Amino acid sequence: MASPMSADRFLEALRDEGLRVVEVRNWRTHNRNHKGPWGGVHGVMIHHTVTSGAEETVRICYDGHPDLPGPLCHGVITKDGTVHLVGHGRANHAGLGDGDVLQAVIAERRLPPDNEADTDGNRVYYGFECENLGDGQDPWPDAQLEAVEKAAAALCRVHGWNERSVLGHLEWQPGKVDPRGFSMDTLRERIGKRLG
Repeated sequence: MASPMSADRFLEALRDEGLRVVEVRNWRTHNRNHKGPWGGVHGVMIHHTVTSGAEETVRICYDGHPDLPGPLCHGVITKDGTVHLVGHGRANHAGLGDGDVLQAVIAERRLPPDNEADTDGNRVYYGFECENLGDGQDPWPDAQLEAVEKAAAALCRVHGWNERSVLGHLEWQPGKVDPRGFSMDTLRERIGKRLG
């Protein structure tokens, strides 16, 4: 179990990996910590937003919507590969998922099928939302996929995790399909190579 990194260390880790980072409003104190604890953290979860347009996507992920208040992640990765920081602390991104999957993430082994929703993921995962319609047709530009790889690798590097600490929402919560449009196994291979 790892303690979540400070906001300063989070920002530094992303920049050290070569990412272009934008700090959005009061992201350092924007969280859902009043709803429950955040940490220890065990991994990095990747999502797609089902939105189009960087400005609107970042706004939604910061503010949330009436049935799900923001922040909806820690960072938003837009099509141009920019990481927009929208929260630090507990965020409404992972929801309830499979405890067996969490145990596999902790052990850094292959994930079992997600068939339960019995564990609070908002407490234990960092989350990146990626600007994409999630329809399987909306493209994933190379700059964006590289940024997803770098962002996940940056957090793994700080915590001493390997690529098995990165998972998609679809691997955590039954019924979820995100991220759609690329393979999480391929992404993990890329992260593993980056971590060396």
